[in-house]
Amino acid sequence: MLSIVLILLTSLCLSAQERGPYDTVRVYAYITPEGDTIPESILPPVEVIGKLTGKWKRHWAEWTRLRNAVYVTYPYAIAASKVMNEINARLVNVSDKQKRRAIIKSREKELKREFADQLTKLSVYQGKVLMKLIYRQTGNNCYEIIQEYKGGFNAAFWQTIAVIFGSNLKQNYDPYNKDRDMETIVRDVEVMYGYKS
Repeated sequence: MLSIVLILLTSLCLSAQERGPYDTVRVYAYITPEGDTIPESILPPVEVIGKLTGKWKRHWAEWTRLRNAVYVTYPYAIAASKVMNEINARLVNVSDKQKRRAIIKSREKELKREFADQLTKLSVYQGKVLMKLIYRQTGNNCYEIIQEYKGGFNAAFWQTIAVIFGSNLKQNYDPYNKDRDMETIVRDVEVMYGYKS
């Protein structure tokens, strides 16, 4: 019995000294800026392919639709912001109501000439996105803007039209919750095209 145990121990010791190709693992070291050494290994890339479920297909379809709408409407929101700043700069020292109306009306004619054809080609969905982006750029919703420049009656009239088409001129922009996806896309567009907020 003792001889059998000795033979087993001897064979185990001899086999432990033999090494195969997979007995050692090469570990690289990463040295941190503080001087610590951390073991590091590089894993080969893994490709995972799966089918999209109905929920994710809908999500990506909505994302793509929103992204396309932002790409189309964001330049108009920037233009609206610039125009409002110009009008406000011209109206700073003007207290006479007729002069104020004349300044607003002259700028309105220029804007209609420049943007009317392009804006009438927007879909209702793109119009909703544009209203949110205008709020983002100016800090005022479209109802407040119309009320300020054209009066309360016009604002109420256009609000009624917007409600009929399933929209709302009083909608706000919430970049941290409801409009987080839109904010992400807008930031990408700003970086891509060099716009500054």
